[in-house]
Parts: sequence; C-alpha cells; structure tokens
Amino acid sequence: MDILPAMTQLPALFTDWFAKRRWQPHAHQREMIAAAGDGAHALLIAPTGGGKTLAGFLPSLVDLASEPRDGLHTLYISPLKALSVDVHRNLELPIAEMGLAISAETRTGDTPQSKRERQRRTPPNLLLTTPESLALLLSYPDAGDIFAGLTCVVIDELHALVDNKRGDQLALALSRLSTLAPEARRVGLSATVPDPAALMAWLSPTAEPSLVRLVETHDEIPPDISILVPEESAMPWSGHMAVRTLPAVYERILEAGTTIVFVNTRAQAELAFHELWRLNDANLAIGLHHGSLEVEQRRRTEAAMAAGKLRAVVATSSLDLGIDWGAVDQVIQVGAPKGVSRLIQRVGRAGHRLDTPSRAVLVPANRFEYLECLAALEGVRERTLDGMVMVPGGLDVLAQHILCCACAAPFEADALFAEVRRAAPYAALSREDFDATLAFVAHGGYALRAYERYRRLKQDRDGRWHIASAAATRRLRTQIGTIVESVTMKVRLGRGRVLGEVEEHFVLGLVKGDTFLFAGRLLVFEGIRETEAIASAGATGEPKIPAYGGGRLPLSTHLAERVRAMLATSANKHDWPSPVDDWLRHQREASVLPGPDDLLIECFPRGEKHFLVAYCFEGRNAHQTLGMLLTRRMERAGLAPISFVATDYVIAVWSAHAASEADIAMLFAEDMLGDDLEEWMAESSLLRRTFRNVAVIAGLIERGWPNQRKTRRHMTVNADLIYDVLRRYEPDHVLLRATWADAARGLTDIHRLGDMLARVKGRIRFRVLDRVSPLAVPVLLEIGRESVCGTALDELLDEAASELIAEAMA
Repeated sequence: MDILPAMTQLPALFTDWFAKRRWQPHAHQREMIAAAGDGAHALLIAPTGGGKTLAGFLPSLVDLASEPRDGLHTLYISPLKALSVDVHRNLELPIAEMGLAISAETRTGDTPQSKRERQRRTPPNLLLTTPESLALLLSYPDAGDIFAGLTCVVIDELHALVDNKRGDQLALALSRLSTLAPEARRVGLSATVPDPAALMAWLSPTAEPSLVRLVETHDEIPPDISILVPEESAMPWSGHMAVRTLPAVYERILEAGTTIVFVNTRAQAELAFHELWRLNDANLAIGLHHGSLEVEQRRRTEAAMAAGKLRAVVATSSLDLGIDWGAVDQVIQVGAPKGVSRLIQRVGRAGHRLDTPSRAVLVPANRFEYLECLAALEGVRERTLDGMVMVPGGLDVLAQHILCCACAAPFEADALFAEVRRAAPYAALSREDFDATLAFVAHGGYALRAYERYRRLKQDRDGRWHIASAAATRRLRTQIGTIVESVTMKVRLGRGRVLGEVEEHFVLGLVKGDTFLFAGRLLVFEGIRETEAIASAGATGEPKIPAYGGGRLPLSTHLAERVRAMLATSANKHDWPSPVDDWLRHQREASVLPGPDDLLIECFPRGEKHFLVAYCFEGRNAHQTLGMLLTRRMERAGLAPISFVATDYVIAVWSAHAASEADIAMLFAEDMLGDDLEEWMAESSLLRRTFRNVAVIAGLIERGWPNQRKTRRHMTVNADLIYDVLRRYEPDHVLLRATWADAARGLTDIHRLGDMLARVKGRIRFRVLDRVSPLAVPVLLEIGRESVCGTALDELLDEAASELIAEAMA
C-alpha cells in the first residue's frame, strides 16, 4: 500500500516510531489525523483490534509533541474503569519511546482522593475517565478552569453508551463542556454498527450528522467462526450452562495459546470456571473475571492476561470492551450470543489485528441455542447487524444534571434549557418538562415542597438558581451516577480477605452450612456478620450458584427474525446435527413449524392441565410481560390460568380449561397493550421497583454514604412511601412520568410485543394437539428448574426429556 503522501501528515518523530516497531499507520488512522487538521468532529467505526484507540489519540499526541503545554488537552471517556486503565498503560508506550513531554493519568472511582484533588489543581495533558467521574468533575466550582483549555474529547466504545442512561448523562456532560470549551472537538470510537448516522447525530454538538466526519475501515479480514456441536447424546433439550460440552471446550483451550471463554451471566461464569478447573489435569493457568468480583482480583486477572501468564480466562460482558490483549488466540462463546453485534465485539478480542482473522468457537447450550448460534454465524458472514434503539433522555438523569450544574455555579433557566437541548437525547425536550424537572430539583414538586429536605435549589432576585446548602452538594457528589445496583453483600473468607459481592437476596436464602460457588471457589456459608456474608473454604457437594439481577442478555430482534426464517425453511436443511434435524422433522410430522411472519400457537392436554404454547421469539423479557397479560385475559375468559414459563423463544401457559380458536383471537389482540397493560403495571411491583431506581438517580432517595449503604428494605420502604404519596396527590409528578417511561421502555420490552402483535394479526396458526409437540419439549423442561444446576440438572432434564419425547412420538 502506498502510504507516502499520507505519511507527510505525521512528524518525523512519529514516522520513525512506526518504522522502529515495524508498523505503518492504517488508512483510518491517517484519516483521523486529517480530520483533526481540519478541526472537524469525527466518528471512527472499526472492528476490535483495528487500532481505534491509537487513532483517537494520535492527533492529540502530534499536537502536544509539536506544541507542548500545561493543562488539560484531551479528555478520554470510556464506559469501563478497566478500559481506562488499559488504555493508559498502552499510551505510556509511545509517550515513553518517543520521549514526549506529555502527562497522562486516569481518574475513576478507584483513584485516591489525594490524586483527584491534585488533578483538579494541575490537570494532566491527557485525562482518562468515565461518565460518572466526568459528571463529578463538572460539579465543582473550578470546572471552568479545569476545562478552559480542552481541545479534544475522545469517547471510546461509543455504541455501548448511546442507548442507556449512562449515555444520557454523558450527552449532558458533553453539552456542558461545549459551553465551557466551545472549540473542543468531539471524537467517537465505535465498533461496527448498523446505523452510523445515528451515532453521528448523537456525537454532534447540534444533532446534525453532517457536522461529524465519518471514518470507516474496509480492509479487515472476515473472522473464522465455527460451532462446536456436542456428541448426539450430549445435545441438551434445555438449560443454559452447557456443562456437558465443557470437556470439549477444555480440549480447545489445550490446543490454543490463550483463550477467552465468554459466557452470558455471572452465574454461568462461576459454574464454567469451576467445571474447567475440575477438568484441568494439565494444571493450566485459568482466570475468572466478572463484575461482582473484588476489584483487586479483576485487576490481577487483567494484568496476568496482558502479561501472557494465563492460558484462559472465563469472563462475562465485563471484558466485552476494548481491553487490548493482542496475544489472545481464540474466543469461545459458551451459550448463544444473543446478538450479531455482541458476537462481533467478542470475537474481535482474538487476533486483535486487521490483517489476521479472529478465531472463535460458538458452544450452544441446547437445541434452540444451536439454531441461534447458526443464525448469528450467518449474520456475521453477511455483516447484517442488530439495530440500536435510541430513546429520549431520562428526566431523572436530567434532574441529577441540573443539580450538578447548580453545585458548580448559579445558572439561568433559559440558558441551561438551551444547553440541555444541544444534547442529542434531549433535543426534543419540551420547556414544560424542563421546568417540571427544575421544580422537582428545587423543592420536590407540589406534593413534597413542604419538606425541607427536598429543597435543594434557591432562586435569587435576578432569577438565577443556586444550590440551597452545602449538605445538598455533599449528597449529590456521593450519590452521582446512573447505575443503580442491586443491594449487595461482601463475601469474606473467615476473617481474611473479601472475595467480592453477591446480591443480598441470594445470601438471605442461605442457611449455615450451605455450599455455594463464588470467585471460582467452593465455599461454606457460615453466617452474616454486619453487612458481610462470612464463608469458609473446603466445601463439598452440589453448590448453589448466585444469580444476579439484570444478568441475562436479551435476544436481539434481528437474531429472532433469522431463527424464525431458518425454522420456516428447515425442510431444506441437510447439514444440521442429527438431533436438531430429527427434532424439527418430528415437529413437522406432529404439528407444523413457525413461519417467518406468523405466530404458531399449540394447545394440548397434560394430565388435568391444558397447555397453550406460543412460539413468539421475542426474548425472555417480552415473554415475561406477555405471560402476565395473557393470564389476566385468560382469567376473564374463564380459562382459570395457573401459571406460565418463558424462554427467549417460547412462552407456555397452563390452565384448568382449554382455550378455543375463538379465545386465541381475543387473547392475542393488539389492545392487550392498552388498559390491560396499565392495570397490570399499576397492580404489580414493577412500577414500585422502577420508581425506586428513578428516585435514586434523581436524588430523591439516597443510596447511603460510602461504606454505609442502606439496606434494600430501608430503601424500598422509603421509596414506597413517597411513591404512594405522589400517586395520590401528584399523579403527574415528573418522577412518576419517568417511571412509566422506564417501565414501558426497558423492563418489559413493550415495543417488541406491540410489533409482534401487529405483525401476526390475521396470521395466527392455531393447532390443537392430543399431546405435547417436539418443539414444546424445551419450554416444558424449564418448569421448576431454576433451583437445580450443574450435572444434577442434566440428569433430571434427560429423564424428563425422555418421558416427554416418548409421549410426543407415541
């Protein structure tokens, strides 16, 4: 490739450095330098291992090398603390080898307080931080001085931030920075996405994509991905742990240099790590990494992996993003990936070079997951990615931002409103909603304004808003952030070290002497000491596995569509594993297979119960909501529903009476998402739980002071009391509106249900059977299985599957 013309953009010092390392700048790295030379904002879309981070920093390094100066030049923001630490380590190499007089530091929640204070007084040239730490910096009165000379803001892994509340918080912070440093460029770094224009609009200071230059890579080599199919006898009907396939996974680890074994939940990570160690006759160095482990253990694992001291690490999404481990030989995804984009992100961790294909292996945990893995593999080959859902910014996040601004300096409402509207998620924010949010921050709103504790702002004679007290400032700075974690308890080994944290509800379900698996170790529960779960080593027997709220990844709409299309054409497939091929052939003989745009519903008796099974393929969250709504309608229809169970693919409801074809049309009518939804949400605990999270973010409910976090019960009681007061006296309160928006948008996948009901209107295929169908076997095996795990679960599933298949084939 001829690179001489473009190389003239780099000073000799940099060209020599590239040459000494036997590198040459990629085309996209040169384009990013050109964009900086033109003073343009830029969005770089490149696969993992394509040198995105260096491309983002190169213009800043070149600028500071040619014109050294004190103060903050470039602000780097990443969604993960670990990523900031890793990028900082990688930046030190070119800075040191070229002898550049450039200072670079990280600032996260783990940074010592003394260092944070020094960074405010004397900011480094390059500051690497997270959205939460940036918001905290902006809350200080000296924020204007800190950011006055800011030249560039680099946002890494942008795609992971734009569709959630952390992204809302960051967008508001960027808008504030555009006021403090109006000349600063914005640079976004992202993995491959289906809609670059949406990211460009988010990144632009005016929500105009045309103001952002798009830089893409086009010369990457397609990844080498295969599916590890277990032996015929080990192809499970149900379950998500893939325990039987782990011996084959271990063999793949033995054959490679370094492997990342990705799983979808922290519970899976614990179980997979435990099983791999049990199989580890070669005594390989295998690590464990997930978000509930103590930070020091995670850092040790990251450092050992970076140094090439581990043969494998079992990880969750905690390692999805950006950690630069060039020595990784392969990625193994245990369990279905749930999305094409997520799979590409994880596969890119291997190889980590544009000129080397990333090698990955998919390990389905059951027969439906085999179809999902195959659909994901085809999606990667065809480069058809999952869509991003961009939603309006949350009013609870806006409330926190308004308070941050007041802590820094007095503000005028008109000016702040105009500034907020420059943030893409809030571009359509109405003045009415802004004023209502401001009023809530100032005094709590109509129903709460009589209480002194909710008065956080005061207005002067000129109409400017000030922070009301030093106490309000302290509360904001200790509560800042949009991540509302479940209440957790530390797990301490005797009187020794802390291993990490598990959710409180899991610990409360243990009794003294119970065996549980955590941090890759079999532990015995000894009891609770203050806010800690005390455990001892040396446990034996079948362990309990901690489950973590929000840990299960949702099935993407794109993959669901592909799986439905595959089922519809399965008669033409001849290269599938025989268990899958036989399973689908028996289904065609006993009933029919779902089509790509219709909805198959089967009804059949079992014992004295009648089952209704709907093959929706809309993801577990949507199916959980559908189950709640269906049972309400079945109750009104006199069908006496008993319960339901949902997977990513199917929902099964059982009742005392059978549903007729006339019942089906009523049960799955589009108006299900009207009054039924509102009544169910109002009666369920969903809104109360969502309100608690919204109230924490908005500052109405305190998490507690550091190291003195409130218990779940304390926070819930406070939230429930306020929720009841607001519903009674101020039903249009801004936080109640934010709660409804969150519940309808995030927790229940209402939009997916609405799209499905519209798609299948007039296209429902109803089958009345005299026995269970082969396709319904996996969902029936899910009934009552959550309390059993590991090999014991496999044996029980084998027995149940044998009985069900014998019944289906009779």
